[in-house]
This record gives sequence, C-alpha cells and structure tokens, in this order.
Amino acid sequence: MPQTPIDVAKEQILAHNEKNWDRVKQVVAPNVVYDEVGTRRTVTGVNALVDTWKEWATAMPDSKASFDSVTVSGDTVVLEVTWRGHHTGPLHTPTREIAATGKPIELRAVQVVAVANGKTKSIRQYFDMATILQQIGAV
Repeated sequence: MPQTPIDVAKEQILAHNEKNWDRVKQVVAPNVVYDEVGTRRTVTGVNALVDTWKEWATAMPDSKASFDSVTVSGDTVVLEVTWRGHHTGPLHTPTREIAATGKPIELRAVQVVAVANGKTKSIRQYFDMATILQQIGAV
C-alpha cells in the first residue's frame, strides 16, 4: 500500500521515538538534509542525521515526540509536535556540555518535511533552545 506524504514524514519521528536508528536509515533518503534551526546546525546524509539524533538521545534517552497537528501541501508536510523527556545524560551545546540534571523537558516544535520517492529528503526543525536550557536549569 503506498504511503501518503504525511505517513512518510511521521515515520522518521516514530523511528526516533523508538531510538531505532536502522529504521531511521530506511525511511529517510541517503542524502537527507537536516536543518536544526534551534541550534543553528545543519547536517547532510543519513549517517550524520543519526549521529545528531544519537546525541540528543544520550542527553534525553526517554525523549519522545507526540503529534499535535499536521498540514500538507503537495510533498511538503508541516508537523507540529511536542517533545517530552528527562535530561539524564550529558547535553552537548555549541558552547559547552551540560551535565545531566534529571529534570523534565516539554518542548513544542515544528518540522517542515520534504518527501520524495517515499522517503524524507529534508527536515527543517524549529524549536527554542532557550526553553530547553531554562527547563533543565542551565540558564
């Protein structure tokens, strides 16, 4: 059964929720571009994407996103999500490493996902890094 662009766009988040990195590699294009606006970090390629997401999973192993709303226009899907988890591992930021605080985070975010040939070809994720830092007590 063919998947809709919405199904394809959601699949990468569902794989991240499970920390199933092999599944991430199956559902995104090999040359995927991930633009993490909140950290000003952009990576290209599925392995770089997985490495980036593994860093977040080290800092917040129980992190999961829930879907709040979805909008689609052609092959572009906009996902509004809420990330929740606990800061139980080191968080690497552009300027320093923040030791685990055990504190919970709840962060609203938006992903703009471009889909082609049944795979995610790009993700722009918008979130407020200051909110994370405030919630874990780093500011």
